[in-house]
Amino acid sequence: MSRILGIDPGSRKTGFGIIELNNRKIEHVINGRLMVGDGDFPERLRQIFVGLTEIIGRYKPDMMAIEKVFLHKNADSALKLGQARGAAICAGVNQGLKVHEYTATQIKKAVVGNGHAKKDQVQYMMSIILALPELPDEDAADALACAVTHANFADVGGSQKSKLPEGMRTSRRGGRYGR
Repeated sequence: MSRILGIDPGSRKTGFGIIELNNRKIEHVINGRLMVGDGDFPERLRQIFVGLTEIIGRYKPDMMAIEKVFLHKNADSALKLGQARGAAICAGVNQGLKVHEYTATQIKKAVVGNGHAKKDQVQYMMSIILALPELPDEDAADALACAVTHANFADVGGSQKSKLPEGMRTSRRGGRYGR
């Protein structure tokens, strides 16, 4: 059994989601977002670090998967996103977690089958894959998708096979569901 913490970093809101891998079954543990607002930027970074440290302490994940920063048109936004991501990574590493990184395209392709999927498609697939009673918010859905991506493609629990439910698997070649 492994627990994976997925993170969708942001300087104002950081999505998180924890899944548990039990044999070949993926189960939802918790998801949400840390709202750090518009205050002083160093304080927001501290809130991300402290908030994720508390979540890690409470839910005891074994590893962390985080979305890589993509290039923004606005350099200031990219720098702030990178710093928020750094605060999240430091929280995980400080708690002894190994951190794995995935691009947004890798995540979307892994859970939707299309590397350019829209946010609502990711939300929908997370609700289906994890049997959630309602759609998670965008940030939490992206974080859960990051965790599911790691569970699906990484050697978690000693197996390289897909851990998505039958009929929900994506092809590494064509990106289509089922086979």
